[in-house]
Amino acid sequence: MGCHWPRHLARDHRDLVPCLLWACFIFFMSSNTDTGLDHDLGPLSYLFQELKALQAHVLGPDADVVSSFAHFCEYTLFGALLANALRCHMPLRRACLVGIACASLYGASDEFHQLFVPGRMCDPIDWLVDTAGGSLGSGLAYLLLGRRAKTASPEEGRSAETRMAR
Repeated sequence: MGCHWPRHLARDHRDLVPCLLWACFIFFMSSNTDTGLDHDLGPLSYLFQELKALQAHVLGPDADVVSSFAHFCEYTLFGALLANALRCHMPLRRACLVGIACASLYGASDEFHQLFVPGRMCDPIDWLVDTAGGSLGSGLAYLLLGRRAKTASPEEGRSAETRMAR
Protein backbone atom coordinates (compact mmCIF):
# COMPACT_ATOMS: atom_id res chain seq x y z
CA MET A 1 0.00 0.00 0.00
CA GLY A 2 2.91 2.34 -0.39
CA CYS A 3 4.50 2.09 3.08
CA HIS A 4 8.24 1.51 2.98
CA TRP A 5 9.89 0.78 6.34
CA PRO A 6 12.71 -1.53 7.41
CA ARG A 7 11.32 -5.01 7.98
CA HIS A 8 12.95 -5.40 11.40
CA LEU A 9 10.65 -2.75 12.93
CA ALA A 10 7.25 -3.93 14.10
CA ARG A 11 4.78 -2.73 11.46
CA ASP A 12 2.03 -1.86 13.92
CA HIS A 13 4.30 0.42 15.93
CA ARG A 14 6.46 2.18 13.38
CA ASP A 15 3.53 3.65 11.47
CA LEU A 16 2.15 5.31 14.59
CA VAL A 17 5.38 6.66 16.13
CA PRO A 18 5.11 10.12 14.50
CA CYS A 19 1.45 10.31 15.59
CA LEU A 20 2.31 9.40 19.17
CA LEU A 21 5.16 11.90 19.30
CA TRP A 22 2.91 14.65 17.94
CA ALA A 23 0.15 13.72 20.42
CA CYS A 24 2.73 14.07 23.22
CA PHE A 25 3.69 17.50 21.88
CA ILE A 26 0.03 18.57 21.85
CA PHE A 27 -0.38 17.30 25.42
CA PHE A 28 2.77 19.16 26.48
CA MET A 29 1.55 22.40 24.92
CA SER A 30 -1.87 21.99 26.55
CA SER A 31 -0.19 21.57 29.91
CA ASN A 32 1.29 25.07 29.67
CA THR A 33 -0.47 28.29 30.50
CA ASP A 34 0.04 31.58 28.68
CA THR A 35 2.62 32.58 31.31
CA GLY A 36 4.55 29.34 30.72
CA LEU A 37 4.50 29.95 27.00
CA ASP A 38 5.66 33.53 27.54
CA HIS A 39 8.96 32.64 29.19
CA ASP A 40 9.84 29.01 29.75
CA LEU A 41 10.01 27.32 26.34
CA GLY A 42 12.83 28.99 24.43
CA PRO A 43 12.08 29.38 20.69
CA LEU A 44 8.41 28.44 21.22
CA SER A 45 8.09 31.25 23.76
CA TYR A 46 9.70 33.69 21.35
CA LEU A 47 7.31 32.67 18.56
CA PHE A 48 4.34 32.90 20.92
CA GLN A 49 5.35 36.40 22.07
CA GLU A 50 5.81 37.60 18.48
CA LEU A 51 2.45 36.22 17.39
CA LYS A 52 0.73 37.78 20.42
CA ALA A 53 2.34 41.16 19.61
CA LEU A 54 1.26 40.93 15.96
CA GLN A 55 -2.25 39.94 17.04
CA ALA A 56 -2.49 42.92 19.44
CA HIS A 57 -1.22 45.29 16.75
CA VAL A 58 -3.60 44.04 14.05
CA LEU A 59 -6.69 43.02 16.01
CA GLY A 60 -6.37 44.85 19.31
CA PRO A 61 -5.33 43.77 22.80
CA ASP A 62 -8.50 41.79 23.56
CA ALA A 63 -8.31 39.41 20.58
CA ASP A 64 -7.18 35.81 21.04
CA VAL A 65 -6.62 34.40 17.58
CA VAL A 66 -3.18 32.95 18.31
CA SER A 67 -4.62 30.17 20.48
CA SER A 68 -7.14 29.10 17.84
CA PHE A 69 -4.50 29.33 15.12
CA ALA A 70 -2.14 27.17 17.18
CA HIS A 71 -4.88 24.58 17.78
CA PHE A 72 -5.72 24.53 14.07
CA CYS A 73 -2.09 24.08 13.00
CA GLU A 74 -1.39 21.38 15.61
CA TYR A 75 -4.39 19.35 14.54
CA THR A 76 -3.84 19.89 10.81
CA LEU A 77 -0.50 18.14 11.14
CA PHE A 78 -2.02 15.55 13.48
CA GLY A 79 -4.77 14.71 10.97
CA ALA A 80 -2.21 14.29 8.19
CA LEU A 81 0.03 12.10 10.34
CA LEU A 82 -2.89 9.91 11.37
CA ALA A 83 -4.11 9.47 7.79
CA ASN A 84 -0.60 8.64 6.62
CA ALA A 85 -0.10 6.04 9.35
CA LEU A 86 -3.52 4.46 9.00
CA ARG A 87 -3.29 4.11 5.20
CA CYS A 88 -0.86 1.26 5.76
CA HIS A 89 -3.64 -0.69 7.48
CA MET A 90 -6.79 0.21 5.51
CA PRO A 91 -7.86 1.89 2.26
CA LEU A 92 -6.84 5.55 2.02
CA ARG A 93 -10.37 6.97 2.13
CA ARG A 94 -11.21 5.03 5.31
CA ALA A 95 -7.82 5.93 6.80
CA CYS A 96 -8.57 9.62 6.30
CA LEU A 97 -12.04 9.34 7.84
CA VAL A 98 -10.70 7.39 10.82
CA GLY A 99 -7.89 9.96 11.09
CA ILE A 100 -10.46 12.77 11.33
CA ALA A 101 -12.39 10.86 14.00
CA CYS A 102 -9.21 10.14 16.00
CA ALA A 103 -8.04 13.76 15.78
CA SER A 104 -11.47 14.96 16.91
CA LEU A 105 -11.56 12.51 19.83
CA TYR A 106 -8.06 13.50 20.86
CA GLY A 107 -9.11 17.15 20.64
CA ALA A 108 -12.04 16.44 22.96
CA SER A 109 -9.74 14.66 25.43
CA ASP A 110 -7.29 17.57 25.15
CA GLU A 111 -10.02 20.04 26.11
CA PHE A 112 -10.99 17.81 29.06
CA HIS A 113 -7.33 17.70 30.11
CA GLN A 114 -7.24 21.50 30.13
CA LEU A 115 -9.88 21.52 32.90
CA PHE A 116 -7.09 20.38 35.22
CA VAL A 117 -4.45 22.88 34.04
CA PRO A 118 -4.37 26.11 36.08
CA GLY A 119 -5.13 29.08 33.85
CA ARG A 120 -6.67 26.92 31.10
CA MET A 121 -10.28 26.02 30.42
CA CYS A 122 -12.29 23.54 28.42
CA ASP A 123 -13.55 25.36 25.33
CA PRO A 124 -15.89 23.58 22.86
CA ILE A 125 -14.88 26.10 20.18
CA ASP A 126 -11.28 24.90 20.50
CA TRP A 127 -12.53 21.35 19.99
CA LEU A 128 -14.32 22.43 16.80
CA VAL A 129 -11.13 24.17 15.64
CA ASP A 130 -9.17 20.98 16.43
CA THR A 131 -11.64 18.93 14.40
CA ALA A 132 -11.50 21.37 11.49
CA GLY A 133 -7.68 21.24 11.55
CA GLY A 134 -7.67 17.44 11.67
CA SER A 135 -10.12 17.38 8.76
CA LEU A 136 -7.94 19.69 6.68
CA GLY A 137 -4.80 17.67 7.42
CA SER A 138 -6.50 14.39 6.63
CA GLY A 139 -8.02 15.87 3.48
CA LEU A 140 -4.65 17.15 2.31
CA ALA A 141 -3.14 13.72 3.01
CA TYR A 142 -5.94 12.16 0.95
CA LEU A 143 -5.20 14.44 -1.99
CA LEU A 144 -1.42 14.08 -1.84
CA LEU A 145 -1.25 10.36 -1.04
CA GLY A 146 -4.02 9.53 -3.52
CA ARG A 147 -2.19 11.41 -6.27
CA ARG A 148 1.10 9.73 -5.36
CA ALA A 149 -0.55 6.30 -5.37
CA LYS A 150 -2.00 6.92 -8.83
CA THR A 151 1.38 7.91 -10.26
CA ALA A 152 3.15 5.00 -8.52
CA SER A 153 0.62 2.34 -9.54
CA PRO A 154 2.04 1.53 -12.99
CA GLU A 155 5.54 1.01 -11.59
CA GLU A 156 4.32 -1.12 -8.71
CA GLY A 157 2.27 -3.17 -11.15
CA ARG A 158 5.28 -3.73 -13.41
CA SER A 159 7.51 -4.78 -10.53
CA ALA A 160 4.84 -7.21 -9.30
CA GLU A 161 4.56 -8.64 -12.84
CA THR A 162 8.34 -9.02 -12.97
CA ARG A 163 8.35 -10.90 -9.66
CA MET A 164 5.50 -13.13 -10.87
CA ALA A 165 7.38 -13.91 -14.12
CA ARG A 166 10.46 -15.07 -12.22
